[in-house]
Amino acid sequence: MAAAPETKTVHSPALTYFSMLSLLSLCPPFVILLWYTMVHADGSVVQTRNYLKQHGLQGFIDIWPRPTAIAWKIIFVYGAFEAALQLLLPGKRVEGPVSPTGNRPVYKANGMAAYFVTLVTYISLWWFEIFNPTVVYDHLGEIYSALIFGSLIFCVFLYIKGHVAPSSTDSGSSGNLIIDFYWGMELYPRIGKNFDIKVFTNCRFGMMSWAVLAVTYCIKQYELNGKVSDSMLVNTTLMLVYVTKFFWWEAGYWNTMDIAHDRAGFYICWGCLVWVPSVYTSPGMYLVNHPVNLGMQLALYILVAGILCIYINYDCDRQRQEFRRTNGKCKIWGKAPSKIEATYTTTSGETKTSLLLTSGWWGLARHFHYVPEILAAFFWTVPALFNHFLPYFYVVFLTILLFDRAKRDDDRCRSKYGKYWKLYCNKVPYKIIPGIY
Repeated sequence: MAAAPETKTVHSPALTYFSMLSLLSLCPPFVILLWYTMVHADGSVVQTRNYLKQHGLQGFIDIWPRPTAIAWKIIFVYGAFEAALQLLLPGKRVEGPVSPTGNRPVYKANGMAAYFVTLVTYISLWWFEIFNPTVVYDHLGEIYSALIFGSLIFCVFLYIKGHVAPSSTDSGSSGNLIIDFYWGMELYPRIGKNFDIKVFTNCRFGMMSWAVLAVTYCIKQYELNGKVSDSMLVNTTLMLVYVTKFFWWEAGYWNTMDIAHDRAGFYICWGCLVWVPSVYTSPGMYLVNHPVNLGMQLALYILVAGILCIYINYDCDRQRQEFRRTNGKCKIWGKAPSKIEATYTTTSGETKTSLLLTSGWWGLARHFHYVPEILAAFFWTVPALFNHFLPYFYVVFLTILLFDRAKRDDDRCRSKYGKYWKLYCNKVPYKIIPGIY
C-alpha cells in the first residue's frame, strides 16, 4: 500500500491533530446550530447563545432534530436519482490527470445534463403539484441531522473499503486511524468500474444540492408571502449562475486539488455531503424569513457585480484549461502565454514535464482565481444586508478555506517541482491578492 501523501503534513503535527479533532467534533453540532439560528432564532447568534446559556447542554439536545422517516426518504430518493443520472446519462469520455502512482482516471462528463434534468424535474414536480419543495424546507433540520449521521457511516465505509478493497494503487494508510479517517484512504474510490464516489459526493450530491436548496428557499418564500423578494431573487440567481458555471466546467474540476490530490475521507466527502448543503446555502436559508427590499437599482448593481465575479472566476479556470489542453500553444489575452517548463519525478521514478502558466490571470497571482470566488460569495450574501452576522459565515469560512488551500497547494507544488517552483514564485510573487498577498 502507498504511504499517505505529503499534503497531510503541511502544517505542524500539533496543529494538524488539533484541526482534525476540532472539525470532527465541532462541525456536526455547528450545522444544527446554524439551521436552528437561521430558522428558529431570527438569524441571531445572540438569541441562540442566550438560549444555550439558559438551558445548557440539555437545551442543545432538545433543539437537535431526530432523523425522521420522511428525512431519510427525501435523502434516499434524491441520492438515488443523482446516482442514476451519473451512471445512465450519456457524456463525453474525459481523462483526469495522471496520479502520483501513474494511474489516469477516466470519467463520463455528463454533469451539465444531470444538472439540467435535476432542476427541470424538481421545478416540474412543484409546478404540476406532484411534490412541494417546501416539504424539504419544513424538514430541513431532520434532513441535516440524518445527513450528519448517515455521512459519518459512509465515511466509515470509505475507511474500511480503503483497507480491504481499494479501487486502485492510489490508496494507502498513514498508520494513524484518525488521519486515515479524516483525510481518507483512497484517491479515486469507485464502486464497480464506472461509479466514481468522489464525483458523486462532491459534484452530484454536494454541488447539486446547493442548486436544489437555492430553488427550495425561493419557493418557500413565495409560498409564505405570495411573492419573492428582490433580495432572494438576486441571491438565488447568483448561486444558480455559480453552480451552472461549476457543472459547465465540471471536467476541469476533476483536475483540481479536491479530486486529484485530496483523498476521499471525512474532510472531502462528509464536507460535500453535509457542509455544502447546509453552510454554502445558508444566506438563502436566512432570506426565507427575512425578505429585504433592495430596490431595482441596487439589486441590479449587486447582480451584475456578482455575475462579473463568477465570469472572472470561470475565465481564470478556462485560461489554465486551454493552456494545458494546447500544451501552451494558445493565446492568453491576445498574446502567446508566458510559461515555465518544469520537470518532476513521480513516485515510480519516472521523469515528467509540466508547463506552469505565468501570464493572463495567472500572472497576477498564483491563486488569483480565489479573489473573484470570494467576492461572488459576498455578492450573493449582501442582499441580506447587515442586520446579522451569520449569513456572512460562509464568506468568512470560504476565505479561510481558500487561503489554507493556497498554502497547501503551494507546499505541494514546492515539493513536486523544487527549483522550478522557486523560479515560478519569483516570476509570480503574489499568492492570492496582487500587490498585497
